Amino acid sequence: MPDRLSAVDASFLYLEDYTTPMHVGGVAVFRRPRSDFDYEHLLSMVDRRLGLVPRYRQRVMEVPGSLARPVWVDDQDFDLTYHVRRSALPKPGNDDQLHDLVARLMSRKLDHTRPLWELYLVEGLSKNRVAIITKTHQAMIDGIGAIDIGQVIFDVQRNREIEDPDALWMPRPQPTVAQLLVEAATDAVQRPGEVVENVRAAVVDASATVQKVTRALGGVASAVRAAVVPAPSGPLNAPTSTQRRFAVAKAKLDDLRAVRQAHGSTVNDVVLAVVAGALRNWLLSRGEVVTPSTTLRAMVPVSVRSDDAEADAAYQDTASLPVGTAGSKVSAYLVDLPVGEGNPTMRLHQVSHAMRAHVESGQSVAADALVKVSGFAPPTLHALGARVANQFSDRLFNVLVTNVPGPQVPLYAAGARMMEMFPVVPLAKNQSLSVGVTSYNGAVYFGLNADRDAMPDVGVLAAMIGEAVDEMIGTVDA
Repeated sequence: MPDRLSAVDASFLYLEDYTTPMHVGGVAVFRRPRSDFDYEHLLSMVDRRLGLVPRYRQRVMEVPGSLARPVWVDDQDFDLTYHVRRSALPKPGNDDQLHDLVARLMSRKLDHTRPLWELYLVEGLSKNRVAIITKTHQAMIDGIGAIDIGQVIFDVQRNREIEDPDALWMPRPQPTVAQLLVEAATDAVQRPGEVVENVRAAVVDASATVQKVTRALGGVASAVRAAVVPAPSGPLNAPTSTQRRFAVAKAKLDDLRAVRQAHGSTVNDVVLAVVAGALRNWLLSRGEVVTPSTTLRAMVPVSVRSDDAEADAAYQDTASLPVGTAGSKVSAYLVDLPVGEGNPTMRLHQVSHAMRAHVESGQSVAADALVKVSGFAPPTLHALGARVANQFSDRLFNVLVTNVPGPQVPLYAAGARMMEMFPVVPLAKNQSLSVGVTSYNGAVYFGLNADRDAMPDVGVLAAMIGEAVDEMIGTVDA
């Protein structure tokens, strides 16, 4: 019997449209090794390791009449070269050209008739570099056992070989229409209410689908709505277009640790204060009215290790977890960023106070229930944050900020050492900006995914993140 998509996972297929493609991505930049590193090497490595992620050879199959949710089936015509692609920048390619390519690739929906992922090798970068861009649909990020393609191609050892456990993989026979109908009938007997819901969702009844997801969330939506007022209006909640812009910023993890130590906060608090400071200057650069009481609301998924106090303490100190660990609990908070506060020290203290207030209040209970719907694995927290965002959109928050702890040791792919890694978090409906943050090997990387029409100046905001980091560092010696 094929695996059936969960109600939440299926909702991402039903609600996806050309303005809000629901895939998450990443950009990893490598130093090309002395030994050759080209498309054929990458293709061979992915081929040998793909058996570790069986879902990446499966596609979504609809049930006739939409009598049940779709199922995962082996792709009978699986073509690895379709999913692992090659691109190149005109030499010597610079970072701005790479970011333009990322924006174009992330603007395109994945093909629902094939396995829902793509990987691009980008050649032609200056300074003897190459990049790998990944796209994975949120429907594939389906729980604590989910494995991201990056976990397969990236390794802590330079040249470790992993044999494909399915080296002689053959697709399982595709279920017949009769089999799908019989299984749908069985489900209908056990859960009769889902038949009507599935049919309504199949004809793009968005309101029915949202209601379905809300029920799957166990009533969390009403709990959250009762706990907060609507988010402030502003330029971050414009109608979403079909195209994106992408920009990046970087910081040293030790610098953020020093700020954390000086002010008794967490690294995550420092990151949020940096984002708040950058957004403040960005609003002022646009001529927006900013008063001392001006705020912007961020939805902030935070990972913790409730079953391991030592690992949890490490996260609070370094914003990272050891390679291969998996958090067992996720909390997502709605935080009012004090963009009206001009003093960086006061801004950080206000953010820290808001985060502590969430932990100590009853509101965190509803937030915990919200994100526990799909479980958690470290490489998929960005996707988890996007899943949360897509359920509530601009009614409750202005910007999504996901801060994912990453490995603090070098990673490799086919012998090439990874120098940088930037997350690409998708936009929810009527959202103009999402900020993904990842720590890796002593650095912190900010990936800004923005609507092309609403935020032509996202590069300005990225530069202001660097300025806000410097401003925050200045408070350590003050």
